Amino acid sequence: MMALGVVALWCDGAVSRAVEETNRRMLRARDAMDRAYAQPLDVPALARIAHVSEAHFTRTFRATFGETPHRYLQRRRVERAMFLLRETDRSVTDICFEVGFGSLGTFSRTFRDIVGRSPREYRKETTASGVPTCFVMA
Repeated sequence: MMALGVVALWCDGAVSRAVEETNRRMLRARDAMDRAYAQPLDVPALARIAHVSEAHFTRTFRATFGETPHRYLQRRRVERAMFLLRETDRSVTDICFEVGFGSLGTFSRTFRDIVGRSPREYRKETTASGVPTCFVMA
């Protein structure tokens, strides 16, 4: 009976180490997205960073962070664009390309989907009100 307890503890430890290693791999890929959000990143490149297959990477990333790698990268790009729209007077087109979008149409559609208004509307509202975005977005 004692042997079963030892085996159970060993299995629990092995599972915990496997989960920790998986989390580390996913964090490594997410950190790469955070650092290089403006670069063209795709699932094959991110899977290589995490040292897993593409299918496993996509499935595990979503299970770990609650969204697909593509959506996470879009959200990071939009967050950076929000900052630039608030803090600079650069054109929406310049900001679109700086944060890594390939077309203004995709940028505007994605921005509206995530923020709830167009980049121009967002800039107008946040610069006119002078209120931090954490309050504006509530």
